Amino acid sequence: PRCSSACSTTLRGNRMLGLLASSLLTRHGSSEAPPQRAQRIGHQLAPAPLLASLRGRSAASGGTATAAVRLLSSQEPATSERQHRRRPWRRRGKIAGARQLSGLDDVPLGPGRVITVSADSRSMAGGPAARRVVEVSRPGRRDESRALATRSAAAAGKKRVLILISDTGGGHRASAEALEAAMEREAPGRLDVAIVDVWTQYGAFPFNKFVPSYRLAAKYPNVLWRSCYFATSFPPLMAALNLQHRLTCSRGFAQCMREHDPHLVVSMHPLTQHVPLSVLARFDEKRRRQVPFATVVTDLGSAHRTWFDKRVDACFVPSDAVRQLAGRCGLRCGARGAQVRQYGLPVRPAFWTAAAERKQLAGELSLSTDRKTVLIVGGGDGVGSLEGIVKSLASEAGKKCPGETQLVVVCGKNARLQHKLERQRWEGVDVCARGFTSRMSDYMEVADCIITKAGPGTVAEAAIRGLPTMLSSFLPGQEAGNVPFVVESGFGEYSANPRKIALTVTGWLQDATKLEAMSEAAARAGQPHSSGTIAIASDLCEMAEAATLSLTEHELASSAPKE
Repeated sequence: PRCSSACSTTLRGNRMLGLLASSLLTRHGSSEAPPQRAQRIGHQLAPAPLLASLRGRSAASGGTATAAVRLLSSQEPATSERQHRRRPWRRRGKIAGARQLSGLDDVPLGPGRVITVSADSRSMAGGPAARRVVEVSRPGRRDESRALATRSAAAAGKKRVLILISDTGGGHRASAEALEAAMEREAPGRLDVAIVDVWTQYGAFPFNKFVPSYRLAAKYPNVLWRSCYFATSFPPLMAALNLQHRLTCSRGFAQCMREHDPHLVVSMHPLTQHVPLSVLARFDEKRRRQVPFATVVTDLGSAHRTWFDKRVDACFVPSDAVRQLAGRCGLRCGARGAQVRQYGLPVRPAFWTAAAERKQLAGELSLSTDRKTVLIVGGGDGVGSLEGIVKSLASEAGKKCPGETQLVVVCGKNARLQHKLERQRWEGVDVCARGFTSRMSDYMEVADCIITKAGPGTVAEAAIRGLPTMLSSFLPGQEAGNVPFVVESGFGEYSANPRKIALTVTGWLQDATKLEAMSEAAARAGQPHSSGTIAIASDLCEMAEAATLSLTEHELASSAPKE
């Protein structure tokens, strides 16, 4: 045994019932730091002899011990590497030998399983000792450096915020990154924020394939997407799916919570409410969740019922329509003890403030300042009937206002379409094809109007920039509510027909008075969203800083014997 300021215990075994970690705090009745002992124990020890050994060594050190023992891994027999080759979905990768990570011992348990436990004996004001627990089961799919990041954040006294998303489309991650930037602005240097695609990184098969499944369904919105969306809105089926998610994915989600050890959990996806809330409750012996949990809804005009769970501490909504839906799902919307808070939709930092001069931005983007500019957007994945819209609008604008219009087409990741538009020759109109860009705010500032699918983020950002908006498509259910939001607010129209889109937008370009009136209506509709991100971040910072203990600290406190 050796003395140090932190006590680390590492256990290795082939068929152990679980990993036992015990924090030994020795009391001497003085203000001096108690002596600490670290001990490495082999897999031959059973749980009872192990606990007796730890207590005996603590008593021999001259003090009384309080041991908090938690079962961290489930009862699972060791599986040979050959068996893992037969069952590739069970493979957990290989990590040869033990590692020393900043004072934490990482030891493989079976093929590639790594569990790290550290108990820090330094006393905390008004609470038990701090403890870090890190378990890495799939090294090839996760960032192994998170253990060091969590330990560094703890050493720096930062509160840890875990944002849960799924990369189904680009909007959820963009909103999460915007919220992270806003929280850093509101509490500079005081928070450690982690954004995790929890289903892909920690979900079990087939639920870890949500992202490719989403892309497939989005290609056939009226068949695949519609049937999936409305079927899962049926309460009995939704309850059955939630049960299946809990049974198959709770273990992985619990591992995510242990790795990040959050003071606050924020959900920014409709499928990251039910299982995380259920898992967090299991960390307390009385099944009462201690870590605060908030939901930030990133749908604008309508939302799926899975967004709303009555167990959350706060639910941030962007519009009246979503607020009413939250109330119908059982969340408290009144002034007293309300769970629902309405601020706006999280948007990227570039949209928080006014943009630069239009003439300057046009020069930077290699665009003409003498022509009317139409921005055509198909989403981050470049989905939608962009090619048909571009051809119809180019033909119509070239005939009715030749030499007066330029089309900026953001193709996203659709490189094939971008190259095709660049090679084609156009008459009476300029067509500028762009790939994936991070300067959407600048393009919107230069544009006179926009054609886009009804994604909530793009609609809110276009409204902030005061852009008349032509909606060309929407996903049934999820984005259907965004169409009346645009039309009823007076700053746009909807049509899926490329020919009608071309006629409508060309009419806007020829009527300067109507274009100006629509721009003013868009600015009014976008005002709440320009300030909403900061307001949400401010409330989340307050929730995080009010949390005195993290997840594993709550777990240690609830499991410690009462004196």
